[in-house]
Amino acid sequence: MDSEFQKATILVVDDTPDNITVISGILRPEYRVKAARNGIQALKIALIEPQPDLILLDIMMPGIDGYEVCQQLKADLRTRSIPVIFVTAKSEIEDERQGLELGAADYITKPINPSIVLARVRTQLALYDQNRQLETKVRQRTSELRTTRLEIIRRLGRAAEFKDNQTGLHVIRMSYYTRLIAESLGVGEVWSDLLFNAAPMHDIGKIGIPDEILLKPGKLNPREWTVMCRHPQYGAEIIGEHDSELMRTSRDIALNHHEKWDGTGYPNGKRGEEIPIAARIVALADVFDALTTVRPYKEAWSVDDAVRYIDERSGKHFDPGLVPLFHQLLPEILEIKSKYEETTAGTGSLA
Repeated sequence: MDSEFQKATILVVDDTPDNITVISGILRPEYRVKAARNGIQALKIALIEPQPDLILLDIMMPGIDGYEVCQQLKADLRTRSIPVIFVTAKSEIEDERQGLELGAADYITKPINPSIVLARVRTQLALYDQNRQLETKVRQRTSELRTTRLEIIRRLGRAAEFKDNQTGLHVIRMSYYTRLIAESLGVGEVWSDLLFNAAPMHDIGKIGIPDEILLKPGKLNPREWTVMCRHPQYGAEIIGEHDSELMRTSRDIALNHHEKWDGTGYPNGKRGEEIPIAARIVALADVFDALTTVRPYKEAWSVDDAVRYIDERSGKHFDPGLVPLFHQLLPEILEIKSKYEETTAGTGSLA
């Protein structure tokens, strides 16, 4: 039973039962065989698990012919990688050219020679198996690279935060707050996770701010404030221009998270929806967490005071469409805040 399951599966498509019988008889000693009498049936069977590892396809069939079947198989992400070998009485060079241009891997003319059929099938199955192994390795390597890149982003974000918040837990809390708000917008899991992974880079530009300004235990003077206002631009320059959606989003957040809805923010005075939605979400999450934790220049505010501050600045500092969502999510936000309190230094993880 196990050896039967391990055999490659081949789908034979032909409108003539005798042809199916002959080809199946050649293949069955070595392979599992499925059969279809027309193109519509073949397209359905190709999607049934276990999917065929190879398709032997006649061309001249009623309804949709083999060319159309091949074209539809190659247009579908679920079946496009399955190799197709045309087995047909159409023996003109032009017929073969057309079949190969449609994506077929090989072309066998009738009457068939059993040894040729088996040889061609073995060759295409070997190539298909090699391609699948290569694709698996590429996916594994891509996953490893993505994991490494995410970890670097998280560590850089925590490194920037470490200068004025030694636990680095601020970036963990605000990243979770950010994801909650994004999810509540109904934008989907992929984008919510993208934002979660980009948010830690929001203050990477602090690396460029002198410690005597960043760590000053009091109000900044005008000159110092001018220097502090440069950190979003520094962050954008550190991240740079990339094709990666993750890096583009990280740059948008770093550059724009201190912009305000009414246009009074910095560094570029953007207003309203000119500010990327990712940066608007991060601004809300960032400010709430900054207000409710100790910083060199301030004591921690109470949650009630922080919420009141956010309400008062809805439509001024914050996107007025996000503030009601923040209120709805507040119980979950407070759970995250409690889980990653500063007293739990060293236990947090952006996982």
